[in-house]
Amino acid sequence: MKTDTITTDISTLTQGAMIHGKWVDGSAGTFEVRSPHTGEVLHKVGKCSPADVEKAVTSAKAAQLGWANMPLIERVKILRRIHALFLERAEPIAQMLTAEIGKTITDSREEVFEYSAPSWGKAAEEVLRHRGLSLPSTQEQTTNKRLVLTHRPLGVVAAITPYNFPTDISSIALAHIVAAGNTVVWKPSEYAAVACAMMADIFVDAGLPEGVINVIQGVGDVGAALVEHEDIKGVFFTGSTKTGREIAIKCALKPHLLELGGDGPFIILPDADIDAAVDGAINGCFYYSGQVCTSAERLLVHEDIYDEFVEKFKSRARKLKIGDPKNEETEMGPLCNETTLHRVREHVKDAVAKGAAIEQIGPEEGLYFPATILTGVTTDMLIVQEETFGPVAPIIKIGSAEEAIKIANSTGLGLIASLWTRDLATAWRVAEALPHGSVNINETSNYWDQLAPFGGTGNSGVGRELSQWFLESFTERKLIVFDLGGEIRYDRRAEGGW
Repeated sequence: MKTDTITTDISTLTQGAMIHGKWVDGSAGTFEVRSPHTGEVLHKVGKCSPADVEKAVTSAKAAQLGWANMPLIERVKILRRIHALFLERAEPIAQMLTAEIGKTITDSREEVFEYSAPSWGKAAEEVLRHRGLSLPSTQEQTTNKRLVLTHRPLGVVAAITPYNFPTDISSIALAHIVAAGNTVVWKPSEYAAVACAMMADIFVDAGLPEGVINVIQGVGDVGAALVEHEDIKGVFFTGSTKTGREIAIKCALKPHLLELGGDGPFIILPDADIDAAVDGAINGCFYYSGQVCTSAERLLVHEDIYDEFVEKFKSRARKLKIGDPKNEETEMGPLCNETTLHRVREHVKDAVAKGAAIEQIGPEEGLYFPATILTGVTTDMLIVQEETFGPVAPIIKIGSAEEAIKIANSTGLGLIASLWTRDLATAWRVAEALPHGSVNINETSNYWDQLAPFGGTGNSGVGRELSQWFLESFTERKLIVFDLGGEIRYDRRAEGGW
């Protein structure tokens, strides 16, 4: 059954910028947002320029002190209202996500109802529990000192967010950044411009003060101007390792949280529950057409169960329902854009040229790329060395857990890994040997918990997001030392000799 046609009036939301609580036209013309399913132009959106960045940062800077000085419980009440209003408007936002980025309507609803809207309530509760410390005085022999560790907001923070989870990742970032007393200039993905604008409209209607969150739509020049602005005091970015490295260089002395690419090793050992591993791998490889940083990018299957796993995996993949993402029964839709499609094609072409066998399920037309299974995959192939970000399952036969660890550790990436074994000791030791920020045992790589730390090592990023870890990233620890005065009854020297 198809979902209803979107009826939301988006005329204001395509203007391109929300500055100080008002939608205004971007100053650099417009850009088109096209349907990945049909290729048709869905809407034209105002395109911002670096001049708009300046206005947005000025607005955020002017609003920050008042926002930070607002009583905490008042900030929390506003975040709770955003959560409630988000849930009321979740369905049209989910439909817009499906239209703009080709995510199936089922997965779009999951993103909005399960992740995006609740992030605002979770951030509200988290900031209520963001604790300081009282430290003992250790440098002098006195009872007059008091050391108190507090947190202060950074100021204006830049948030640059991706197309694959445009409302989820944005909500996590924005909710925690403002909960801590910062203000934000947000550049959403140009591929999900209106879905993100619909989300931004909620902030105004929920009573968020003008200037606390400003939105600028556009492309790379806008993001670069934002990162380089001297009044930006912190940066959140989710996207490619290449862009993340450039951002890290430009904001080396600013706090930054970067969630970048993943290499998704999906290790299946001989004692694994093979049927469960097959289900996990189908999700890991084909959820949102593989356009997830936590996707299973390499299936490392032990030779003792290799044939059984491959046969069952292919049988399950052949049943995938691929097509129009608006249909509720669809399990996999198109890729989002031409850049992703080109990379996927090049990786698959390279693997086949180097000897991989290929089986494909589904159409290859427009932005649709088939669910692709590659066997006979070797470590010299691009698909093993780089993140593919598409609906491809490269399967590598391994002879031991040690070999799997070696392959898993070979790319310099380290976001999330998945390991399948019934042996607790093996699971523990292999998980410790992997550098990845998360290792899921007997669970798909595409599982994450919204209250647990998430982030990678090496080329997969810097820092941890979600819950208290996000608050730590976008506040400064501040030590306040008091000397209360009074009688000194001891030699103040902690150590003698001076």
